[in-house]
Amino acid sequence: MKKIILTASAFFAFGFANAQTAQFGLKGGLNIANQNFKGEGAPSTSSLTGINVGCFVEVKISEKFSIQPELLFSTQGSSFNFEQFYEGDIYETENDFKLSYINIPVMFKYYADKKFSLEAGPQIGFLTSSKIETKVLGQSVSQDAEAFFKSVDFGFNFGAGYDFTKKISASIRYNIGLNNIGSDEFATGDDTIKNSVFSISLGYKL
Repeated sequence: MKKIILTASAFFAFGFANAQTAQFGLKGGLNIANQNFKGEGAPSTSSLTGINVGCFVEVKISEKFSIQPELLFSTQGSSFNFEQFYEGDIYETENDFKLSYINIPVMFKYYADKKFSLEAGPQIGFLTSSKIETKVLGQSVSQDAEAFFKSVDFGFNFGAGYDFTKKISASIRYNIGLNNIGSDEFATGDDTIKNSVFSISLGYKL
């Protein structure tokens, strides 16, 4: 948690230092998240719906370019089916990995015109909670999944935004996971797990 506070403080201090050209705001929206499993016996996954909510500061560099650090709470994960053998029988299970992150993206924005912008930039994420929910034979159980995942995720974002007014905007964004988030105990050898998230957000500049 200390790392999160220090990193976020550094980015937002940059905004205060350039307050003449900075706009602070709040944002939130919908995530469509998935995970890419690779390796022997890797499951085929489907997406989970989640949320993203947080704050940002947009610092204008010129008429066309700006930098936008953000601090976001994001729910992510994936869904998959798995056959479980138990006492000679095979059971079909439905499983959801449900992860929560504090993400800190730093977006570089280019305004193609006064309202429409393109954006891209790196992101670091800090895992705050992880659970696996399993359904089998009509029963559901939830367990901690901390042992399966590393605590830090690195990714790269690209997307676009549109300013409806000086205060209200919307954006779409795709995050590609760059590092293997599977723990050394769980993802061994060539096994890897990488996050991916498509998000739609609304923003309000203060």
